[in-house]
Amino acid sequence: MTGGKLTLGAVPARLEERLEERLEEREREITAQAETMREQVAQLTAQLDELGRAAEKVWITRKTLLGLPDPGPPALPAPKLPDHLAYQQIMAVFSAADHPLRARQVCEAMDLAVAPNDINNVRLKLKRLADRGILTETESGWFTQPRP
Repeated sequence: MTGGKLTLGAVPARLEERLEERLEEREREITAQAETMREQVAQLTAQLDELGRAAEKVWITRKTLLGLPDPGPPALPAPKLPDHLAYQQIMAVFSAADHPLRARQVCEAMDLAVAPNDINNVRLKLKRLADRGILTETESGWFTQPRP
């Protein structure tokens, strides 16, 4: 090389040197890109694993909830029985009975006199118990305990 001019023999050597530099530069770029991609793949793999664990937890929760028995409607509070002794005696009669009763039959079971006044008093108490939901009037004048 004289005076900054390239000789014909130096051109291929210079091209080869320049090509080698470009290839090394390109190789470094590709290596850097590959490393960046590997890091992204590692992050995405970690996210995918986390999502898989979360999906499994949701699946287990769903399976557990679907396996629970149906609770049904909420239970209403039991109606309060009046404090008077006659109501407790009436309920004892119905606890022993397996069919609906009339006021007259309740009087007989309670050993009361079968007088119209006594029958009417018992009938009023039976109606009061039916209004509170403690007894049920299945037909007019026929009373029984409600069945679950």
